[in-house]
Amino acid sequence: MAEKKRKAPGWPGEAGSGAGTGPGIGANVQAAAPLGGPQAGLPNPGAQPRRPAPGVHADGYFRRLYSAEPDFKQLAKQDPRFAAVLQDNGQLDFSDPAATMQLTKTLLQIDFGLKLELPHDRLCPPVPNRHNYILWLKDLMDTTSYEPPGRKLCGLDVGTGASCIYPLLGTVQRPWCFLATDIDAQNLDYAKRNIQLNGLEDRIRLLERKPEDPLVPLDESGVQSIDFVMMNPPFYTSEDEMLSSARKKSRPPMSACTGAPVEMVCEGGEVGHVGRLLRESLVLRDRIQWYTSMLGKLTSLEVLVEQLRENGIDNYAVTEFVQGNKTRRWALGWSFGPMRPAERVARGMKANIWKKMLPRSVTMELLVSPPDKPVGPVVARINDVVGSLELLSWTWEPEAARGLGRTRENVWSRSWRRKKLREQLGERETGDHTVMATESESEECRLGFEIAVAVNRTETRVSLQWREGHDPLLFESLGGYLRGKMKDIGIDK
Repeated sequence: MAEKKRKAPGWPGEAGSGAGTGPGIGANVQAAAPLGGPQAGLPNPGAQPRRPAPGVHADGYFRRLYSAEPDFKQLAKQDPRFAAVLQDNGQLDFSDPAATMQLTKTLLQIDFGLKLELPHDRLCPPVPNRHNYILWLKDLMDTTSYEPPGRKLCGLDVGTGASCIYPLLGTVQRPWCFLATDIDAQNLDYAKRNIQLNGLEDRIRLLERKPEDPLVPLDESGVQSIDFVMMNPPFYTSEDEMLSSARKKSRPPMSACTGAPVEMVCEGGEVGHVGRLLRESLVLRDRIQWYTSMLGKLTSLEVLVEQLRENGIDNYAVTEFVQGNKTRRWALGWSFGPMRPAERVARGMKANIWKKMLPRSVTMELLVSPPDKPVGPVVARINDVVGSLELLSWTWEPEAARGLGRTRENVWSRSWRRKKLREQLGERETGDHTVMATESESEECRLGFEIAVAVNRTETRVSLQWREGHDPLLFESLGGYLRGKMKDIGIDK
């Protein structure tokens, strides 16, 4: 029942490359980062919660990180290098590049087991902000596949920077491999050091690019397809804009250790840079499942969503990252494939003023039943109704209380039943002509859906989720049909 499987790219000419793997991916997962082991240079490592090895089982640990602001005094107890830059009042001077750089290094070491070297004239990434992007990306990829979460994936990080932060964070959390690019020789030199420091040479491959080169170097890399692209593009259109923005801030944000113009400025700013990726995606299309980017301006997100719509791209996702009381970033992703992200992933902006930017909803409430009503009849009705339809597939998972179905067309309508009767005679009508129905037409999936039953103390809730396809009317039609069939079981909303 799985969607058409993508061939995950291995690096050409290396052992372990091929479908579903990268260069030796998974072979040295434990060795990729010192997870759970002693932390070099840090006292009393046993006082810290044990960091789990990469995989879905570790998601809870990583999701809890930075749910509250870091405790600087506690960090100082664990890392004497951080204690050396902490002020007597227990606060950090964010206007001091050395202090913010040490904060980044300390968080990476303590929370992820990662080592980092950075030059003093390049961007120093704020760890919570970058970590949020990885968390969202994991959800995006997990919810757009019928396979279990935690697949081995290969990604492209455009403009990886001196830290190589996204590939480092991604490989610590999941069995992923990366192709990482940059146009700056110094960034690439430090990125190489950081890959080597963490023993990730077999999972992260660097590629030097020129400003005029395509952002996505699939053909140049000998790679047929990649699962996702991610990038954090330069914000500013010119150095003057960059300096003007810095003057308006009362103090530098956590991300602003330092930053060279090559990292902060590009033609057209972030809208221009992501626009380049969009234009390339119109050619590459589903050679990449998801194209994504972080954004620093809400106005940029508005412009880019409109560009997606103008190009007929209906499968996209937007979300917001919030750090502290002020710092906000946004993320945008789009796909030419049929798999739809979960609601929380695709529509991660809650304020009503942003509704115009959101993609279509992918969930529909079918039934709400009082808690005193038994669940058995609800499940039985779902299976009776859906099981009677002539679907491509329908599977109910009792332990998860959910079912997955796929259909080639609207098999619940009266018009379909009439058409089916004609097909049983070996023909179907198309305008003024009659042609034989083909097997390829009948087997193509146009809608994948999930029905879930959630029980709590106050109610039993049945919901329908759009998992696959590009036809919203087909999804809405199925939802209306199922609501009608379940009205007499509970209290329909």
